[in-house]
Amino acid sequence: MVSAAALGSGTVIGLVPGPSGLRRRSNLVPEGRRPPSAVAALSNELSADTSRRVKEHTVGSSTSTSRPGSAPGTVAQNQELADQWWKSAVVYQIYPRSFADSNSDGVGDLGGIKSRLDYLATLGVDVLWLSPVYPSPQADHGYDITNYQDIDPLFGSMEDLDELLRSVHEREMRLIMDIVVNHTSDEHPWFQDSRSSTTSPKRDWYWWRPPRYGMEPGTPGAEPTNWASIFSGPAWEFDDASGEYYLHLFSRKQPDLNWENPEVRHAVYAMMRWWLDRGVDGFRMDVINLISKEPDLPDGHHLPHQPYADGSEHFVCGPHVHDFLQEMRRNVFAGRPEKYLVVGEMPGVTVDEARLFTDPRRAELDMVFQFEHVQLDQGDTKWDYIGLDLRDLKASLGRWQAGLADVGWNSLYWSNHDQPRVVSRYGNDREHRVASAKMLATVLHLHRGTPYIFQGEELGMTNAPFEKLDEFRDIESLNHYDATTGSGAASPDDTLAALRLMSRDNARTPMQWDTGPWAGFSTHPPWIQVNPNYSEVNAKAALADPDSVFHHYRKLIELRHAEPVIVHGSFEMLLPHDEQIYAFLRRLDDVELLVLGNFSSADAAVDLPDASEWAHAELLIGTPPEPGTVPLVLRPWEGRVYRRTGQRRDTTGHAADGSTDSRSRTDRGP
Repeated sequence: MVSAAALGSGTVIGLVPGPSGLRRRSNLVPEGRRPPSAVAALSNELSADTSRRVKEHTVGSSTSTSRPGSAPGTVAQNQELADQWWKSAVVYQIYPRSFADSNSDGVGDLGGIKSRLDYLATLGVDVLWLSPVYPSPQADHGYDITNYQDIDPLFGSMEDLDELLRSVHEREMRLIMDIVVNHTSDEHPWFQDSRSSTTSPKRDWYWWRPPRYGMEPGTPGAEPTNWASIFSGPAWEFDDASGEYYLHLFSRKQPDLNWENPEVRHAVYAMMRWWLDRGVDGFRMDVINLISKEPDLPDGHHLPHQPYADGSEHFVCGPHVHDFLQEMRRNVFAGRPEKYLVVGEMPGVTVDEARLFTDPRRAELDMVFQFEHVQLDQGDTKWDYIGLDLRDLKASLGRWQAGLADVGWNSLYWSNHDQPRVVSRYGNDREHRVASAKMLATVLHLHRGTPYIFQGEELGMTNAPFEKLDEFRDIESLNHYDATTGSGAASPDDTLAALRLMSRDNARTPMQWDTGPWAGFSTHPPWIQVNPNYSEVNAKAALADPDSVFHHYRKLIELRHAEPVIVHGSFEMLLPHDEQIYAFLRRLDDVELLVLGNFSSADAAVDLPDASEWAHAELLIGTPPEPGTVPLVLRPWEGRVYRRTGQRRDTTGHAADGSTDSRSRTDRGP
């Protein structure tokens, strides 16, 4: 649910919460554009680091037929692969209220999802991630939960969920639930009990504190700490009845649970076990690295020109977060024969922290969602759009590939319910919409990790042309507009322009199924407007066109299932200084893949020393060059994947016969 946004100056260390969200300041991409010398230095650092860390994996795929040139693994290796089935899987995120409406009320529901399962099976995905469908006042569209063990009537019933789960399993897919346990709704019975009295047995289930000493309760500055809320304003709400404040890192409608209380933790674990008993295949855990706060809740660092402060050093990856997650693993998953997927959303997490969270020996999480690569086009806040420098993207993703090469696992995503549409953000959603959507998919899915597809991404869906404030529905966007225009920090027109680019509502417009009324999403006006380009961009047209973005995604998924090097091979970044071309190698034994993407609207030559050799390799993805043209010149927004087999090389580039790769050390990357 968290937005990858920031507020504050370049001198702030840690996460920066405020009207537009939070993120951790990183040394990877300093303020402004990275100079070429910095890119070169980082590239050399990555090369050295990966040479130390990367270990070639030799296991084959236990879930699909391997291509020639790939050796099967040992029994033990294949058992490990079966236990970690999610490494070769592709996950598809469904935002239920915008996916498909089966009862004509303008809101998507479980029946609508069930009616579209054959579409998802045709796409070939392995796992469905369901954003929250629990009872909720919908202040944050379901990420404010009043009952973890029921279904909101808006989406259907528990019987509908059970039927959906059966139907998913019949199609040999899995389903994971999105759970939000950093906070609840303020209408949850736990919180209602907690606020009923200062002596309530559940008072300590949430963070309650008296006003600051000497201040008038309920007045600005009387909050127990100076922390800013991620959704604007202070992180504390005054309760008149009890005379105390409760903590809410997000909306005042989302009070934070106190995980220091073992009763809270074990209530959460019991709920998770209940869902596993019902047959779900795992969980995506919302902002799970925020559950541990420093118990004394110290003040944070003040932000320039802001009334509230950055308290993130006191609640991001807090003092007991690893203890809590290990306890969760023991209490929820230990002793069960099934193997589940548990992924944690972690704003502000670093590579080194992610290694700890995802190290299988520590038994915490299988992978994390990090935000670094989706903050590269932002200035001081998410609303401050500065554009993407491709060198920064390569440095960031390359750094995560290197950091989790020998321990842990990467999640791979461009889009989700909190991010604008990637083809509008990092691609070209006008004359090169199809080409750039395909290229972005190719580059992402060929990295080492588990790819996540957000609904509509496989169609090349774009940002929506919002014109007026009343067309937006997202609480973060609306709060930002009020805070910015109310303080005079920006004009209404400038603020609306920023919302059009970066609002979470861009991801939440209805799924575009066909050219019928409301894009086939519903027979009733939907809760948020349909993107008017649905007459061109829709699933029916994509399924009928063998060259569509949809069928390109389907081919990438098939390739991942068939080609062990994609799952298990090493990763090697190439051409780190190139401002147009994203290039890398994947290698497993004697199989090599060269992955290329042109992030521009102009032709781009691939300047590799062995380019002529690669030009004669097998082309797995992409269009063959025209006869008589230079082989390794990419068309605008084109992506290609080449495959070749040959001499087995170690991680330094030396072949078994002692010869050395012709690429320079700098260009070779990791």
